[in-house]
Order: sequence, then C-alpha cells, then structure tokens
Amino acid sequence: MTTPRHVPVMLDRVVELLTPALDHDGAVLVDCTLGLGGHSEAVLERCPRARVVGIDRDPEALRRASERLAPYGDRFRGVHAVYDEIPDVLDGLGLPAVSGFLFDLGVSSMQLDLAERGFAYAVDAPLDMRMDSTTGQTAADVLNTYGAADITRILRDYGEERFARRIADRIVAERQREPFTTSARLVALLYDVIPAPARRTGGHPAKRTFQALRMEVNDELRVLERALPAAVDAIEVGGRVVVESYHSLEDRMVKRAFAAATRSDVPVDLPFVPEGQEPALRLVTRGSEQAPEEERADNPRAASVRLRAIERVRPGGPSSTPSRPHPRGVA
Repeated sequence: MTTPRHVPVMLDRVVELLTPALDHDGAVLVDCTLGLGGHSEAVLERCPRARVVGIDRDPEALRRASERLAPYGDRFRGVHAVYDEIPDVLDGLGLPAVSGFLFDLGVSSMQLDLAERGFAYAVDAPLDMRMDSTTGQTAADVLNTYGAADITRILRDYGEERFARRIADRIVAERQREPFTTSARLVALLYDVIPAPARRTGGHPAKRTFQALRMEVNDELRVLERALPAAVDAIEVGGRVVVESYHSLEDRMVKRAFAAATRSDVPVDLPFVPEGQEPALRLVTRGSEQAPEEERADNPRAASVRLRAIERVRPGGPSSTPSRPHPRGVA
C-alpha cells in the first residue's frame, strides 16, 4: 500500500476565517470532511482554546487522522459518519450548537493517492470509488447496471462531459461482452470514444468521467444539499461555516444556500432595514475566493477551489435551503 501525500488547500486562509469563531473557551469546530486531518491539525495548533470534532465516512481516513491528531488528546474527537448526519452527530455528543463547520469537498488526498481505492485514472485498479469502502455500490456497479440514459445524465451533469451520450452507449455495448471491473479498460474506452482534438484540451480525457462516477457513487450533491442547512442551523452566534468546493455544481449549491441564509425579507423599496429584521447571518467572503497563484502552481488540487464563508450574527433566522432565491446584492 502506498503512502498518501496530504497538502491541505488554502490552509492559512481557512484557519484565518475560522479563528474569530474559535477564540473562546468551549469553542468547537466540526470538520465535516476530516480526510487526513491537515486542516484540523492547523486549527488545533493555532486555536488553543478550541476542540475539533472530525467527521469522515472513510474508516481508513478516520484511523490515519486520529493517529495524527492523538497528541492533542481530548481536544480531538473522530466520528465515523457521512456529513449530512450532522444533527445526529451533535446530538450524540451532547452539543446543541457549535462554533464552526468546515467542509473541504470532493475526494481526499488519501483516496486519490492510494491506487487501490480506484479514484485515480493514472493506474489500473478496481473500479470502486466508494469513500466508505464498507458499504454501497461501486463505480463498477454503476457502469454495469445503469441504463444508457442514466449514465449519460451522470456524465453530463456531474462531469460536464461533452461526449456523455457517446461514452454511455459504448459502455453499455462493451459491458455485454465483459463487465467492467478495472479502471484501465474504462480509460482505454474513453481514449477510443473521445475524438483526438478534444483529447488534446481540458486535461486527461478520463478526468470528467471519473469525477462523475465518484460523485454518483457517493451521492455527493444530495449529501451536501442536506448538510448545508444543518450546519447553518447549528452554529452559535459568532459561529462560522467555511466551505471549499472544487466543482461548479457544488459551488453553486453553496452560493444559493448562503444567499438564502443571508437574505432580508424587507421590501426592496424600503430604504433601511428595521431593527430586529436584519438577517441572522452575514457573508464573510464576498463571492468566492480562489487559491493564490503560487499555491495553484505548487498544488494542482488548489487550481479549481472556490472558498466561501458565512457567520451567524444573531439568533434565529430561517434554515438555509439551496432552493431559495438570491438576496439583493450578493455576488
């Protein structure tokens, strides 16, 4: 088994955004996507009054991060869960509210770097792609059982793949000859189906298909849709939610959720917001932030990141839902 590398994306900026919410006794950060614990380690080091609850659906990631963070003793608590289970996790820990949430979305460094997990297209490996390898369908199950229309939808919506229908039709035809089991055969099919001019632009021709399969296998967008309002509802006054997204669909979902939570119900033509009717939350970042150019050059995983943050400024307010309209003036 190879040893994964771990380079947390926008580490200093993430800690900077979280620090004001964690600078008090009893502060608790919930790291909803613990991974190998790089962000959590920085918070524990730089915010000495804070504790961290680390959630991960991947038992191996949880084990490795727990070993890494063991020197911090009872300031760290690892929980095996999917991050849309936030209410259950907090109830189980006796925490009615917390000081912050961090979401670092997408596949973790460990999952990408361990070839045997099947997330990477650069080496031949079983087509698994489950973040929790103990449960659920694999990428091979998707390829071998979904109809052409559903495969097309997944590749188009999650991978933004221009040749989704062509790829789906070939997958369905090829699996009749032999079921898909390993990544090399899928990669070869993609090289054959995607026209040569298209293969020369936009990165590796398998990147979009592998991303789409991973998102489907792990139900990533629906999990995020449930988790965002749960996190917003669970932060105390002064608490913050910080999200790093790597996919346009994820970022749009975060943008809508944060816009809904910060919108005002005051009529548009009213020149001021009456006292007591201010939104319960405010945007900390204006629009989304990107990684600095030097970080993008050093760490390819930082190239597509979009970072957003929100803060609760008073009690109350409606639960944020991704379907609500944007508030006035939100970028």
